[in-house]
Amino acid sequence: MVIQIANGQNGCNINSVCCNSKLTWYYIEKPTEKEAQYLSDNFHFHTLALDDMLSRVQRPKVDDYDTYLFIVLHFPVFDKANRVTTPSELNIFIGENYLITSHKGDLKPLSKLFNECLIDDGLRQKYMGRSASFLFYQVLDRLVNYCFPILDRIEDNIDKVEDLIFTRAVPETVREISMIRRDLISFRRIIHPQISVLEELEKEKYPFFKEDQDVYFGDIADHIRKIWDSLEDCKEVVDGLSDTSNWLTSHRIQEVMRVLTIVMALMAPATLIASIYGMNIHLPGGITSGDYWTFVLVAAFMLATAGAMIWYFHRKNWI
Repeated sequence: MVIQIANGQNGCNINSVCCNSKLTWYYIEKPTEKEAQYLSDNFHFHTLALDDMLSRVQRPKVDDYDTYLFIVLHFPVFDKANRVTTPSELNIFIGENYLITSHKGDLKPLSKLFNECLIDDGLRQKYMGRSASFLFYQVLDRLVNYCFPILDRIEDNIDKVEDLIFTRAVPETVREISMIRRDLISFRRIIHPQISVLEELEKEKYPFFKEDQDVYFGDIADHIRKIWDSLEDCKEVVDGLSDTSNWLTSHRIQEVMRVLTIVMALMAPATLIASIYGMNIHLPGGITSGDYWTFVLVAAFMLATAGAMIWYFHRKNWI
């Protein structure tokens, strides 16, 4: 068994590990023009594939060349500061006896797997002792399984909102639902394009894939479809919570308006009477200076009118 570190070759930031001189894994973080030039000189990859490797706006795809595949995939990475899941692009070159992975350095399961192969003979033989396609499967398996904790976090947040929606203030629950919905939309945008790519790897036959594609990559495709189904379920739940929140908000507004309407209705007769007797003209029974009992009579009439309205509202089951 031979371990080879190719870091610093011609100013490149390329690490590699070799197993039994049969299979080499080249690991690149934050690729630049130097790494692209190194791959062009040593592997003669197509210029368009190398340009796609340096680009950060590529859609997931599989490009089939004569002796290798160039694959672009996106995997979710959670941004704690903004509370949203963002895509991280992974570029892969796979040939008969090599696997080249390139990403911007935030795919922790990938870096962890490479370090395990680098320092542990047993794990290196386990993951790299068979073929490049089997190592490729291990890489995908790690990264796809890494999606499940992110999915679990979204489901936990949904459960918390379900508990909050009936107990907390409306602005807080609306904000939480909006944050979850944004995170869910971003996650769905990442996962959906991967399904067709993984299904293509499952069904298409490539001459340098030594493993049973329908078994290994079918397992990965099943996992990604399961994630998508769970995201669909989460979407339905969030939509339901949003509708419930809107209904509760509307109901609370109606209750407030109902109380205010009753208060205004009770005050309306008194306001009318006070307005009439407040006019600067002579009225029958008008209050003059020192006429105490006339004031008491008018006030009593106001209270009687309000009481009659309360009785009528209660009889109609309005209050």
